[in-house]
Amino acid sequence: MSNFGVGILKRVIDLLTYGVAAAVLFWVYQFRLATIEINSLGIAVVFFVLFEFAYYWHHRWAHEVRWMWATHSVHHSAATMNLSVSARLGATGLISGSILVFAPLALIGFHPLMIAFTLAASLFYQVFLHTELIKTLGPLEWVLNTPSHHRVHHASNRQYINKNYGGVLIIFDRMFGTFAKEEEAVKYGLTIPCESKNPIKIALFEWGRILRDCRKATSLFQMFGYMFFGPGWKPKQ
Repeated sequence: MSNFGVGILKRVIDLLTYGVAAAVLFWVYQFRLATIEINSLGIAVVFFVLFEFAYYWHHRWAHEVRWMWATHSVHHSAATMNLSVSARLGATGLISGSILVFAPLALIGFHPLMIAFTLAASLFYQVFLHTELIKTLGPLEWVLNTPSHHRVHHASNRQYINKNYGGVLIIFDRMFGTFAKEEEAVKYGLTIPCESKNPIKIALFEWGRILRDCRKATSLFQMFGYMFFGPGWKPKQ
């Protein structure tokens, strides 16, 4: 019920903010370097790989930049793994600036509606990664993001933290050294747990921690660090 409550909160806010995100993509599209139509299999494959590349960095930065983590951490705050966790998504993506990571695709010349459709399809695929029922997909584990890889991604075990960022593909994790294979039992949730079941408190949990850290900052640099450096950053003593 907590997962679905967070999901409903996100959908309501999405209705109010999707127009802004779309406006950003269409504004960037005005300055496109070319007009690229998806009219062949080759172009479709190139677009898909470029989209996955953008998604990988969007997802990675959502873990490495605390301002973005404040939104994404909502998804990782679940202490169990099942399909309903896929609905447990942060509602503050517009504040975090997530859409800016996909803007270069529009600048290259891909239509914003194609970007939005592909993102929706990728997220739909990822719904079925949130399960413990499927152990392995055999040879597909080398190329695709699978339930096994995604369980690792949700883990708070030290050796699993910040691994397996891929959306549909896992190839960029293998290329950039962020891949980890599921070996030992996974412990889900945040390293600093969010104990609340209240959807609003869950959605604002990390934002509240950022605010508390900024209040104790003794300089603008420290405040900047608390907001935009990695989660867990602290000034040197």
